[in-house]
Amino acid sequence: MKHLFFFFTLCLICFSCQPKHDVPVIIELDENWQFKNTHHLEWKPTTVPGNVHSDLLELGLIEDPFIGNNEEDVQWVSETDWEYKTTFSLVEETLQKKNIELNFEGLDTYASVYLNDSLILKTNNAFREFKVDVKPLLKKENNLHIIFDRTSKYELDEIIKLKYNLPEGERIFTRKAQFQYGWDWGPKLNTSGIWRPIKLVAWNDYKIREIDIKQIKLNDSIADILLDVKKLSNVELDKNLTYKIYINDKLMKTSSEVLKGYTWATRFQLKNPKRWWPHNLGEPYLYDIKVVVKEENKILDSISIKKGLRTIELVTEKDSIGESFYFKVNDVPVYAKGANYIPQNSFQNNVTDTHYEKLLNDVVDANMNMLRVWGGGIYENDIFYDLCDEKGILVWQDFMFACAMYPGDTNFLENVKLEAIDNVKRLRNHASIALWCGNNENSEGWHRWGWQDGRSEEEKEEIWNSYLKVFDSILPNTVEQLTDIDYWESSPKYGRGNPKYKTEGDAHDWWIWHDGYQFEHLEENVPRFMSEFGFQSFPSYETIRFINQNDSLEITSEGFKNHQKHSRGFQIIEDYMKRDFPVPESPEDYVYMSQVLQAYGITKGIEAQRRAKPYNMGTLYWQLNDCWPAVSWSSIDYFGNWKALHYKAKRSFENLLISSKVENGILETWIVNDDLVSRKGTLILQLIDFDGNIIWENSKAIKVDSNSSGIKHSLDLNRIQFKKNETVLVSKFNNEKSYFFFVKPKDLKLRQAEIQQKTLKTENGFSIELSSKTLQKDVFLFAKAKGHFSDNFFDLLPNEPKTIEFLTQNKESVNFNIKCINNFIR
Repeated sequence: MKHLFFFFTLCLICFSCQPKHDVPVIIELDENWQFKNTHHLEWKPTTVPGNVHSDLLELGLIEDPFIGNNEEDVQWVSETDWEYKTTFSLVEETLQKKNIELNFEGLDTYASVYLNDSLILKTNNAFREFKVDVKPLLKKENNLHIIFDRTSKYELDEIIKLKYNLPEGERIFTRKAQFQYGWDWGPKLNTSGIWRPIKLVAWNDYKIREIDIKQIKLNDSIADILLDVKKLSNVELDKNLTYKIYINDKLMKTSSEVLKGYTWATRFQLKNPKRWWPHNLGEPYLYDIKVVVKEENKILDSISIKKGLRTIELVTEKDSIGESFYFKVNDVPVYAKGANYIPQNSFQNNVTDTHYEKLLNDVVDANMNMLRVWGGGIYENDIFYDLCDEKGILVWQDFMFACAMYPGDTNFLENVKLEAIDNVKRLRNHASIALWCGNNENSEGWHRWGWQDGRSEEEKEEIWNSYLKVFDSILPNTVEQLTDIDYWESSPKYGRGNPKYKTEGDAHDWWIWHDGYQFEHLEENVPRFMSEFGFQSFPSYETIRFINQNDSLEITSEGFKNHQKHSRGFQIIEDYMKRDFPVPESPEDYVYMSQVLQAYGITKGIEAQRRAKPYNMGTLYWQLNDCWPAVSWSSIDYFGNWKALHYKAKRSFENLLISSKVENGILETWIVNDDLVSRKGTLILQLIDFDGNIIWENSKAIKVDSNSSGIKHSLDLNRIQFKKNETVLVSKFNNEKSYFFFVKPKDLKLRQAEIQQKTLKTENGFSIELSSKTLQKDVFLFAKAKGHFSDNFFDLLPNEPKTIEFLTQNKESVNFNIKCINNFIR
């Protein structure tokens, strides 16, 4: 019995010696919320984070604004004031903490916040995070009440204060997602509500506020890193603190150095560091870095971060032509390939982690290495940048200003400054961030879109000075002070009406689409970096059926027309189709042809720009995705379906690209190599007719330098007898193959023949082998079953079987349908 007592006592002593924790308590306040119109008495359940539109839809109080004309019927929601409330309980242990804050990560937008009937906060910026000390007001049972005023109330006040009108409308006065006011690809759905989490944070003597990891030096042998921790701490406690730094779960450094005030910092070195690379050039390696803060054996706080080590700079150097514009990663010039990204949904709460994962996988699958986060949307959720880090996707990050001139009063400027600080700090540790850009097309709009017409010199000077305060002072200064990433004032540098748009900076070439220029314009007018160009197409059959809520494909219904937000959109598609393609009569065929048309034009531009490397060092088309079901410039529609453009961009973005062009009767074949190693092999060129007969062929051993573009073969076409409308050039090098046609698709003399199908069930879906006796142009497979084709909208050579996979969770047999250009050539 005595031995048992001793053992029990020893256990108690040992247990009492175990390390204790006094880490901050974080409680997300996402339960028990209700909302209502401020004029009505009845409270309804709501989801937080979320927005009023989503809640009304969930409760069946409005029709889905993404269907038909329903958007028009919900405009009253934005012109109404709304309020939210919840109750929450706190245990005594939390109440006894010395410090307690409420953190509001996103309130959209003009909100008055009451805690236990006391006004604690008024907000005016959906992009800012607000922290409020609430310890004196808290009890065991608490009421949180938030009133959201309609944006128009404040916008009208600001309009009255100004002596003149600013382009473009009321939205410029409110710091929230600008696209919610309507765009030429998106609906007018101006949301309101708690769009990001609200958290209660309680701690005693120590809390990590933020961390900044700076590279002082990075080369192949060493990485010299400064780790800067911003903290809230008790001055006396600082003397007893120990900081432990772990790299990939291994203790790297222990420090008890005392630094008074808000900052604790230390330096350490990594030998033979692994670098982070864009995925098409290397491994996007991320270090796991963790800081643990202890008082003796008691953990007070910790923070973990994944960090990629790399250098990145925007190179803008004067040359004999103008001025360069390209990104250098780890001292290597990188050709940027990708698209412009917009918010994935008009209602951000409907964008899940799965949506982010799928879309960014689609980006990598299409061989893209850069996305531009467009300035009329949102500073994206953390997971977006986490995944870009992980997947090796560079991010061109706009500040959230687009296509307008903005106010310059003191309150607005201070609001913008705090917004910039919040978001640059939040994103600065991400390896994927390649550039901060001040705005989208504001400068071009001022200088080219007639915004100065009818204004006095005094008025123009005042408006432009307001522009400079934001984009030439506040934003670049914030970026310079808080990060080592480069800043670019406005995209594009010059509007397309200025000849310099081709020789300096980045370009938005909208001569096609808006101005009706032929697609060949893109081959003849290549800028230093193409940051925007695009063309519309119809979405998938699935999306059209959803819009109409009808199994038939109606593209002339009033409801469907509402999902074309460009005033001339339908007519522009028709005009371009008549130029280059046969124009089908049935809706199903017309939708198919619109997608082939879009892909034809945009990939023509992509390949011309890539051939011009290193004069041109980037091509980002408009746009990657949709925020609702629509006719738009996207390559992936609202439901995640790849359009023809995404499939064909995937081929045009391959690291090794074979691309041909006829210039003055000479057929020139380029090979573009973005890899960082040279390639050797045999270049095989064949002119074949549409029945597979070889008219001419040539092969030769060549070497393709790393990171290069060059002509590898020239052929005088006048020396060969062939029919241009019945011949295709097939080019092969290593495992790459490309096809080049000598006339427009509508002028091809394609044959009519059946496409043979052999379908096998596989573990993940179906394997489909296709073959034909004649060339089949732009073969499109589709099915009603939800799934993804490994390839689509491809050319099928005569007597060469091609196998593709259809990935689906559908366990039943699937009927595959086929369309191709051959069906429409007469």
